[in-house]
Amino acid sequence: MKMVTAFIRPEKVENVISALGAEGFTAITRLDVYGRGKQNGIHVFGACYDMPKTMLITVIDDGSLDKVVKTISGSARTGKVGDGRIFVTPIESAYTVRTGEVGL
Repeated sequence: MKMVTAFIRPEKVENVISALGAEGFTAITRLDVYGRGKQNGIHVFGACYDMPKTMLITVIDDGSLDKVVKTISGSARTGKVGDGRIFVTPIESAYTVRTGEVGL
């Protein structure tokens, strides 16, 4: 299993969620976040402000990784600085709280 965490532009969230849903990936956690990456935030009159982003998290089986990354990249891309990042983390195991079931 892999956990895919994507930081994308807020205005691209619906595109990404729709594209993932069309591919059959519907279990997604969404969080509105602020931060700065390579662009180092927004500079206004000498002050630096963090950029608004949306963080999407999903856990998938290993065989779906390429499809999920391509879907997120393709539907979130504007070609401008600040389009975001995708991080992939291995997941050792997953448990369902209610039933104790192991796995996705």
